[in-house]
Amino acid sequence: MNREAVKQRFGIVGEDPKLMTALDVAIQVAPTEVTVLVVGENGSGKDVFSKIIHQLSKRKHKPFIAVNCGAIPEGTIDSELFGHEKGSFTSAYEMRKGYFEEASGGLIFLDEIAEMPPATQARLLRVLENGEYLRVGSSKVQKTDVRVVAATNKNLIEAIRLGKFREDLYFRLNTVTIYVPPLRERGRDIELLFMYFADEFGRRYGRKPVSLTADGFAALRAYHWPGNVRELRNFTERVTVLTSADKLDARDLADYLPSRESQLPVVSLKESSPPPAAASIENELLLKLMLDLRAELADIKRLLWGGANPSAAVVLSNTPPDLRPSPVDLRSAPVGYVNYPRTGYLPEPQYEWTGQEITPLNAEVRVVESGSLSLEDNEKEMINRALQKHKGNRKKAALELGISERTLYRKIGAYQLDV
Repeated sequence: MNREAVKQRFGIVGEDPKLMTALDVAIQVAPTEVTVLVVGENGSGKDVFSKIIHQLSKRKHKPFIAVNCGAIPEGTIDSELFGHEKGSFTSAYEMRKGYFEEASGGLIFLDEIAEMPPATQARLLRVLENGEYLRVGSSKVQKTDVRVVAATNKNLIEAIRLGKFREDLYFRLNTVTIYVPPLRERGRDIELLFMYFADEFGRRYGRKPVSLTADGFAALRAYHWPGNVRELRNFTERVTVLTSADKLDARDLADYLPSRESQLPVVSLKESSPPPAAASIENELLLKLMLDLRAELADIKRLLWGGANPSAAVVLSNTPPDLRPSPVDLRSAPVGYVNYPRTGYLPEPQYEWTGQEITPLNAEVRVVESGSLSLEDNEKEMINRALQKHKGNRKKAALELGISERTLYRKIGAYQLDV
């Protein structure tokens, strides 16, 4: 298929030499099996090139899956891409196939590849090298036959220098690179695209397509279009809907184009380094945050355990152990009422501290002398008591303790309890 036929089929408008070079490369590599990296700014049309490569390849009748790596949370991206086994994590109620398994035989488009976490990058490298991967929670090797096209608006060389992207993965993805030029570098293509979109929206909204004067087109070329083709399309739709005139000049467009003061900076693909001053300030803020969290944690511990030598701990005898409030030295509390959080089993317990004794208002309370402050010792003692109470029945003991039977088994092993 020649260039003009591809442009017509995929709705590509423009004659810019850089764009035509990118299109020629896509047409040339499509019938092969090489991995392709598409580089360009947001809104420049990188996704169109992945569709061209798929439709002109031998895999065109097989699945095509587009994945935005930046839109998937880090904690779930491995499951989304490679699948998971039933029970591999809390919400894994059944086995699930990942995108690489679903797209086997076809093509997967990984957009915003620079946002992929390092651990997932290592998994992806294995897929690219030998077509193997593991589902989350499984040790059984799976095989897939997938062609990968990746895209990014970031400078991957800079990301490698900063330790955010694997160098070996970059070279594996970078077999062939397609550079999609930003709209501001495409000269007269801006006019052609405006007229194309004006005709599209004119037909959609039942009106004559909006046209521009010579100085109107000059104003469009003078604007830097940080959102590229996507922004120009939205701009043309806005003008079509809001104006009643059929022809607009530069002064008319000034009401629709953002002022220079409000224009966002364009992300450059050239190599650059973060300002040292900004990095230093960021490090100081992170250090301060960590120190503040450490101090707050120490305050919470002192509050919960009543200082270094607590003399008494309040225990609700009719509340499940996992819902009992943490031991608190109520003698350090002010005179009045001390309220614990609701347990879900009983009304909110309340106590009155008169300065000399604790008076229960709506719950049975017994005051026990505090022993060891070790959480491990206390937990071990509670497990022992529960097991003794239920004569070694682990299911009933787990229910008494308010934990799962699986957790109880793990803790019995960890504490080497004789049951």
